[in-house]
Amino acid sequence: MPRMLDVSEDVRAEIGDAEADRLLVGDNAPGSYDCTSCRTPGDSEQERTSTVLFVGEETAVLAFAHATCIPSQVVQVAEDQLQGAVRSITGSEPQNPEGLMPEQAVLGITSGLVLIEDDLRPALVVEPTGAIARPGTDGSGGDEFLQLLTEQGFRTAHSLDTLPGVLPGWSVLLAVGQLHAVLQPGSGGGTPVAWWQAHQPLQVTDGWRAAANKSQTVLVFAAPAGSIGQQPREDLLRDALDKAAVNGLLVAAAMPLAGT
Repeated sequence: MPRMLDVSEDVRAEIGDAEADRLLVGDNAPGSYDCTSCRTPGDSEQERTSTVLFVGEETAVLAFAHATCIPSQVVQVAEDQLQGAVRSITGSEPQNPEGLMPEQAVLGITSGLVLIEDDLRPALVVEPTGAIARPGTDGSGGDEFLQLLTEQGFRTAHSLDTLPGVLPGWSVLLAVGQLHAVLQPGSGGGTPVAWWQAHQPLQVTDGWRAAANKSQTVLVFAAPAGSIGQQPREDLLRDALDKAAVNGLLVAAAMPLAGT
């Protein structure tokens, strides 16, 4: 059965036209999969699905992700990490690089409207695909994602009853109605640099954009891998945020909107 797969030109160039066509008609693509971005189940027969090719020096592993999480792309990975992922895969179809993401974590972002102080606020929820180690370490210290953010000025959100404080120097870049980046201060107070940048601009809803333009502020929440997940509805997203806050797994900041 044909799959609802997105195969980017970069991925097609790596795997070849014949293999790409076989994926699209369903020959070599799974129906169900675990999203390599948010780690929740997906179904390529029912929803748009991105093909993500992890490439090392000698090895390549094809994975799948919700198209709403990340676009189809080629990701360069250290060969030893990729070899470890391949060894951990069971079965005959090595599409899902189990064991890869803790070492090769990336930041996933979900947009949504969150009700706080009787008003719907535009929010971004940041959740990495795996544990985040402190730069320059081997990761033996465990997941330090929240600690790193609090050192940058984010504050622990124990509930979503009140608005988080503004984080100086940070901003959310929206251009032509699409989300491009979350910017942080440059070193020495220089030009802001991207803390997170979209591989390709992300669409936001008309309601989200209108709320952001009205308040000129975006709320940014962040939680460790596995705390929030890819929620299909904003009420479920709010429930997941509330649970993370109660468990002490949520930090937050308000950021001015850059662009329109």
